[in-house]
Amino acid sequence: MKLWEKGIPTDKQIEHFTVGNDRELDLVLAKYDALGSIAHAKMLGSIGLLSNEETHSLVEALEQIIKDVEAGQFEIEDSFEDVHSKIEYLLTEKLGDAGKKIHTARSRNDQVLVDVNLYLKDVVTDFKTQVKALFDLLMDLAKQHQNVLLPGYTHLQIAMPSSFGMWFSAYAETLIDDVSMLNAALAIVDQNPLGSAAGYGSSFPINRSFTTTELGFKTLKFNSVAAQMSRGKSEKSVAFAMSSVAATLAKFSMDVCLYMSQNFDFIGLPAHLTTGSSIMPHKKNPDVFELIRGKCNKIQALPYEITLITNNLPSGYHRDLQLLKEGLFPAIQNLKACLDIALFSIKDIQVKEHILNDKKYDYLFTVDTLNEMVVAGMPFRDAYKAVAEQLENGSYQSPQATQHTHEGSINNLCLDEIKHKMNNTF
Repeated sequence: MKLWEKGIPTDKQIEHFTVGNDRELDLVLAKYDALGSIAHAKMLGSIGLLSNEETHSLVEALEQIIKDVEAGQFEIEDSFEDVHSKIEYLLTEKLGDAGKKIHTARSRNDQVLVDVNLYLKDVVTDFKTQVKALFDLLMDLAKQHQNVLLPGYTHLQIAMPSSFGMWFSAYAETLIDDVSMLNAALAIVDQNPLGSAAGYGSSFPINRSFTTTELGFKTLKFNSVAAQMSRGKSEKSVAFAMSSVAATLAKFSMDVCLYMSQNFDFIGLPAHLTTGSSIMPHKKNPDVFELIRGKCNKIQALPYEITLITNNLPSGYHRDLQLLKEGLFPAIQNLKACLDIALFSIKDIQVKEHILNDKKYDYLFTVDTLNEMVVAGMPFRDAYKAVAEQLENGSYQSPQATQHTHEGSINNLCLDEIKHKMNNTF
């Protein structure tokens, strides 16, 4: 069963190659295809292309399909090309001619566009919720450990004093930027492409504003060609937002792996978050955070994969666009899983409270020492040389204390301000 079936058989090898794994991937879109069809059926009824009885029957049948999808009872057998053909078959089997009318005034092109946009709207909204939960956890940990000092590094060399409060809240505030990226992606996908048909509109007197309201889109993608060209751009916009979230998770995970190693020994992980070695009985490996790092690094390649697939395509529909689902849909599930496991795991990080007792961390306070000299009246460059000389001859005495007052510094983390910024962005 194909929507474009003309009674001319297709070579089996060609069919296998062109369909690929669309049936499996399209299960994700089944609910959204039914929702789009409900809106489309109501619109057709409103302009007289369907009778009231036909509209009611189609909506009722499509609502049952959604229930079947949510119950895990919807399948796309090998005899169907995709989710669109399966749903149209079910409608025709149940309703006869009314089912055959559902495709009036639309194409499979705008059908998949609306499915993907509805799906990505939900995906981005879910990501925002997960990111906000992670933000809240990091901010709680920042407040709890704001006075526990931690070495800060540049070039992986001991640099200046930091704290766990600064470390946790740094990643929390970075997540606000990621939410901004998600908001931008949401604005792009929250546009209704339905009614653009194959990319050039329809001669039927359809009401595209009707379906825009019915489907809950913020606005209409007015130009039919622009609607068709949004395929690829929508996916790439979401992929870039996902990449931003993934970059934050990957960097945090690298810190965890580094700080847990015996050479740093800043944090610990409970046994349930570590794995062992097959031959070394002492090993406690941070596999969870290594896998978050690896999966999120892979996700960061997604925008470029989509770019390479779509980069040289002219306007109009091309079958290349089918391939976007192969990279995007699994990546969405991977990022959701990474956010879930990060939220589960980070809450159990064990902070070590006396890290700076080790003498090698005395050098963290050299900048604070020379700044005190400057405040006392010594020119900065002279103070710099004086402290360097003390370090060289071994006479340097660390104050082991900080007096930072500016916004966002170790002694003034601005946690409330960061929360306010997230609330305004979210």
